[in-house]
This record gives sequence, C-alpha cells and structure tokens, in this order.
Amino acid sequence: QVQLQESGPGLVKPSQTLSLTCTVSGDSITTSYYAWSWVRQAPGKGLEWMGVIAYDGRTSYSPSLKSRTSISRDTSKNQFSLQLSSVTPDDTAVYYCAGGGWTYGQYDYWGQGTQVTVSS
Repeated sequence: QVQLQESGPGLVKPSQTLSLTCTVSGDSITTSYYAWSWVRQAPGKGLEWMGVIAYDGRTSYSPSLKSRTSISRDTSKNQFSLQLSSVTPDDTAVYYCAGGGWTYGQYDYWGQGTQVTVSS
C-alpha cells in the first residue's frame, strides 16, 4: 500500500520561502514511469497543479508558478520536496503531494494535505 505524507511548517512569513516534503512509503519514487506532483487548493478555489518530478528526475512546472517553484528529491529517503519562493498571502492553501502519472489528474495516490498559511 502506497502512502504519501506531507510535512513542513504551517506558517510562513511573506517574502520567505515555503518548503514542504512528501515522504513516500510502499513504493520507490524511482519506480519506472511514476511521477510525483504537488497540487494546492487555496480557500474557496479549485485545485491548482504546481509541478511534477518524474522517476528519472525530470521536472515540469506550472507556467504561472515556474519562476518561484522548485521540486527536488532525495532518493535515499524516498522523499520529494517543494520550494516556493517569495510567498505572499495568496499562497495560503492546503498543499497536497500526489503520485501517479506525469499528466495532471492522473494520480493513484494522494497525501492527506497540509495547511500552509502565509502571514506576518
């Protein structure tokens, strides 16, 4: 059974960098053809895809967030991480990690989500 668990600070100050980690258990993040994504949902809004890292380390980002987003991985810990720089209160959201296909929405697994609030 594959499980994903997000972790990181729940409160970030404006202009700082938001950093979250997703720990995967039950499968390796290097399993062929799997991809691992970050998705967020701001209050009162729909899901927003942020970016993805594939089993081979390739990445892709949302054009609207690309300049501020970085996704990396630590294969020794079976984790992948999100960094979002220069945050504003508009970045307040529940952040989810997900696993499955490269294409947005093709997910087999989801984390439970973690609330991140941007506030001074």
